[in-house]
Amino acid sequence: MRFDIVTIFEDAFTSYFGSSLLKRAQARKLITIRFHNPRDFTRDAHRTVDEKPYGGGVGMVMQFMPIYKCVQHVTSKIKNQRSKTRIILFSAKGKVLTQKKVQQLAKYDRLIFICGHYEGIDERVAKHVADEELSIGQYVLTGGEIPAMVCVDAISRYVPGVLGKAESTNDESFSQEGKTEYPQYTRPEVVSIKSKTGKAKLLRVPKVLVSGDHKKIENWRNIHRGNQK
Repeated sequence: MRFDIVTIFEDAFTSYFGSSLLKRAQARKLITIRFHNPRDFTRDAHRTVDEKPYGGGVGMVMQFMPIYKCVQHVTSKIKNQRSKTRIILFSAKGKVLTQKKVQQLAKYDRLIFICGHYEGIDERVAKHVADEELSIGQYVLTGGEIPAMVCVDAISRYVPGVLGKAESTNDESFSQEGKTEYPQYTRPEVVSIKSKTGKAKLLRVPKVLVSGDHKKIENWRNIHRGNQK
């Protein structure tokens, strides 16, 4: 799986992509992440990628041509034209990302993410460059960099070999539509804390989980799967 990220803020990704699971996945060549800066496709000395919006209004809007040329450059480098590629623009008006959508995107060979910034992106990018628009929630962010991180993380989990076991994604939250994962516990079996009244309070792991009876444990987990709120 390859991710091509169109952004003017590559540094925002360095720490997150350079640690833990995603770092190991890249080292093992299970996923590839590349960055492409629209500023490299400008003509002026200041490498300008934004301008004032037509019709007036606050803020600056990212221009069409630098993004268009950047994406064209990325797609022109695809050697295998049969590879499944999808171009996604992160936008507040896009469809909200779900686990089902993550699973669908994981079936592609290559994903190109366009990260907007400032007040927004020239609408012609959405209409003539991107295949679809995605949002990660009904709230506004400064740019598309965080949604890109979310998508790379969520999608990579479905790439064979990235997780320790193939079945690791089967029991996760939302692997069953509308259901969240069952409660998890680990050692020690009993912990002691002070209650609000100052008295000692013992917090125990449910007995069934330490019983060794796998059938009962499975039943308990099925019963305690939560419903999406």
